[in-house]
Amino acid sequence: MYDVIVIGKGPAGISCAIYTTRANLRTLVIGKSDSMLLKADKIENYYGFAEPVSGKELMETGVAQALRLGAEIIEDEVVDIEKTEIFKVTGVNGEYEATTVLIATGAPVVTVPIKNLKRFEGNGISYCTTCDGFFFRNKKVGVLGYTDYAVHEAKELTAFTQDITLYTNNMPLMVSESLKTSLDKFRINTLKIKEFQGNERIEEIIFEDGSREKTDGLFIAYGSASSSSFALKMGIAMEGKNIIVNDKMETNIPGLFAAGDCTGVFKQIAVAVGQGAIASRQIIDYVRETKKDG
Repeated sequence: MYDVIVIGKGPAGISCAIYTTRANLRTLVIGKSDSMLLKADKIENYYGFAEPVSGKELMETGVAQALRLGAEIIEDEVVDIEKTEIFKVTGVNGEYEATTVLIATGAPVVTVPIKNLKRFEGNGISYCTTCDGFFFRNKKVGVLGYTDYAVHEAKELTAFTQDITLYTNNMPLMVSESLKTSLDKFRINTLKIKEFQGNERIEEIIFEDGSREKTDGLFIAYGSASSSSFALKMGIAMEGKNIIVNDKMETNIPGLFAAGDCTGVFKQIAVAVGQGAIASRQIIDYVRETKKDG
């Protein structure tokens, strides 16, 4: 049995694992290689790097650090968590038990099956205006989405460019009254998208009716599911799609913690790493108290 199981191997999960492993807690990290961090082509706002670093490189470095310290990291998809006296975590490939669990699953992006979307991720297609908007100064960019989230991302981009198109992909706009006044800042294209084209980077959006538009970049904002279905099954307190935590990253279930984007925080690597560290401190105390009482 493990002292802690970390679900998710993004920045929050790996950060926590580094601390718990150094505290001599038997730590298992379960995750798939689908962290949003891997989609970041260039990161230049994270402390300690004089030159830009790719998300892939930053992820691999963090994983290597956790492994060197003694964490176990496996590739699996968690489908269920149960709590009795301990936690039982069920994955596609096996079952695992622990005294504590940290949910650090991130905020999976709800996207659409458009041809060449994956091909251009990190090459003109981005999922974070705060991270990558800077690279599109005075460029022609688009936002793919039709909800408040998409409008919010488009508004973020106005700090860098005024040439912004909101692509709804044949979906009706579902925007709150408070944001409707912002729509006149952008062009709105409601046509259904067939595919993206370009050489090394995205250059054109092709529509089902045969028309096409040039673009320098596209931000995907089709919604952000901030927790997994197993969180709901356990009765974890939620606010919308975000897991509610206190300042120690504790959920309403003793021994169950959450950190990173799944808590609805500002989606930045530094924030996720910090929350992972905060969670680790409380996890360490919880495990030691449990062992002392046992």
